[in-house]
Amino acid sequence: MIRQEDVYKIGVIGRPHGVDGEVSFMFDDDVFDRTDANYLVLEVEGILVPFFIDSYRFHGNSTALVAFDGVTTQEEARELTGCNVYFPKSMSDNEEKTDSKSEAIGYDIVDSRTGKNIGKIKTIDNNTANVLFVVSAADGKELLIPASEELIEDVDQDGHVIMMNLPEGLMSVNE
Repeated sequence: MIRQEDVYKIGVIGRPHGVDGEVSFMFDDDVFDRTDANYLVLEVEGILVPFFIDSYRFHGNSTALVAFDGVTTQEEARELTGCNVYFPKSMSDNEEKTDSKSEAIGYDIVDSRTGKNIGKIKTIDNNTANVLFVVSAADGKELLIPASEELIEDVDQDGHVIMMNLPEGLMSVNE
């Protein structure tokens, strides 16, 4: 059984492409191409299921057209529309630090100056000039923290913690 903590989200399945079971796949991270992965993990009705890749081709900078083994009709492909796509952390090409920002989802952010746990990374916002961690704080507020390499001091992959040297006053900007 594939567990949520063993994978990280890299995208979502879009509409079928053609009539032979091919789907569009909008991705945030092209790790599946960099590592020559033979499968991706899709969340189907709340269950993480491996889907083996027959073939794929890029269709722009953040979309690929993918044919999965066993998905041969437009109807079968349509059933996958909207499924979140995950990648196994064990197959990731990251050696030490969380190079892929998507892999950081679910990690806690801790301010190295104060030792305070700021909150858990909910998602990554790539829609601005500077990539932002969208963090869910303990009080329920949503915080935006720059995902800058200069601010990241350490990444504890086992403990799912990112130590950051957050600039003074950053937390008051989020209030």
